[in-house]
Amino acid sequence: MAKTLTKRSSVPKRTKTSSPRKPAKATGRSGAIRTYHAALTFLNGRTNYERMLRPGYNHANFNLSRMLRLLAGLGNPHKHLQAVHVAGTKGKGSTCHMAASMLQQAGYKVGLYTSPHLIDLRERIAINGKLISEAEFTRLIAKVAQAVKRIEKHGPTYFDILTAVAFMYFVDQGVDIAVIETGLGGRLDSTNVLKPMVCGITSISYDHMAQLGSTLEKIAEEKAGIFKPGVPVVSSPQLPAVKRVLRAAAARVGCPLRIIGDDVEFSHRFESSRTSGPQNRVCMATPTTRFDHLPVPLYGEHQAHNCGVALGLIDSLREGGAAITVQDAIDGLARVRVEGRLETIRELPLTVVDSAHNGASIAALMRAIGQSFNYDSMVVIFGCSADKDIDGMLNQLRLGADKVIFTGIGNPRSADPLELHARFQEMTQKMAQVTPTLPEAYRIARNCVTREDLICITGSVYLVGEAKVMAAQGQLE
Repeated sequence: MAKTLTKRSSVPKRTKTSSPRKPAKATGRSGAIRTYHAALTFLNGRTNYERMLRPGYNHANFNLSRMLRLLAGLGNPHKHLQAVHVAGTKGKGSTCHMAASMLQQAGYKVGLYTSPHLIDLRERIAINGKLISEAEFTRLIAKVAQAVKRIEKHGPTYFDILTAVAFMYFVDQGVDIAVIETGLGGRLDSTNVLKPMVCGITSISYDHMAQLGSTLEKIAEEKAGIFKPGVPVVSSPQLPAVKRVLRAAAARVGCPLRIIGDDVEFSHRFESSRTSGPQNRVCMATPTTRFDHLPVPLYGEHQAHNCGVALGLIDSLREGGAAITVQDAIDGLARVRVEGRLETIRELPLTVVDSAHNGASIAALMRAIGQSFNYDSMVVIFGCSADKDIDGMLNQLRLGADKVIFTGIGNPRSADPLELHARFQEMTQKMAQVTPTLPEAYRIARNCVTREDLICITGSVYLVGEAKVMAAQGQLE
């Protein structure tokens, strides 16, 4: 059973790692970080595995001891957090947003830590939907920089530092609960220093195989690395091989595991009406809670499964005494908006973006577009990282797209568009083109569609982020 979740007003006062009222100016002896630009410069100077092609997945690169040393120098903020911890291959961010919104609707002050970001780094750290301010980010980075100097030989990474900043910020601001998404894997992820109230596991599929393993069983073992003794786990529906690994890991660690659809009564259906439009609805029943025909706030069958995990997390917290009503869950879900998940960025021609970045995600995206939009033909602008399951993604594009334009993603990890095109042409004779940049790809797409067609930009968070910037600056006109 989950630990009792209490609102901050009923928790005894404790010493904070720092005061939220301090000014943004850092006060180091020399080389102090006093501006947001300086904070970003410091952070970008750290090792960033998000921008590296196939970094070695080992204790030298991914190291919880290093993270614990950094946190110790900052007053161990992770030990003062009540948290929900979510791992998985796809759907982590959406699940976290849904859980956080339901908790916020119930009156809790909720910290949300997700990754990566689309446009603004501060998207990763938010409280009740409001991003961390540049001033607060600068102040906390300055504090981390001083701690890093004392342990420099251990080399905290970009993600280590961002995670530490999130933990400090949530403690400083007195959040009631923090919803934390893992970065890569789970076992060696920087966030895995937490002792959460409940854990979530979203759908597990092939991704980051060079780091996590070439089989679903190996990938599942890494994700199950977030399991803690006595801490309940809620999992999305999984393939049989994954379920066996998760159940064995839960038994080994000594934590209760509920798999949606197996251990929890769960169903979902798609419907479309003139009033509500296309949407999925879910039903879920547990010994303490029943949800009937709840509208899923995000497009796609896969989001119904993510919603099931989020509801399971809320149910586990309710079992522990959290004051969250069924109506809170309904109203909280209705407020959810997640950028970059089948998001419309232009109406004519209809242009949507989605951060799908593995084969299973592209398959889910193709199904969701077919369910949710009316169109004659679809042109997909696609770019991805070179370390992804490229053949798996291309195969799904072959099945769903009428034409594909391959481009780069503006990142050192980018797959060569020419290679993507060549591999795609080996699979199919569908129309495909190559262009090095997204603006040129969009110009080509716009010139070859009619009013009844759809343009989809997908394959990478970086590509989606660039498309959103273009839309905001009027460059899609």
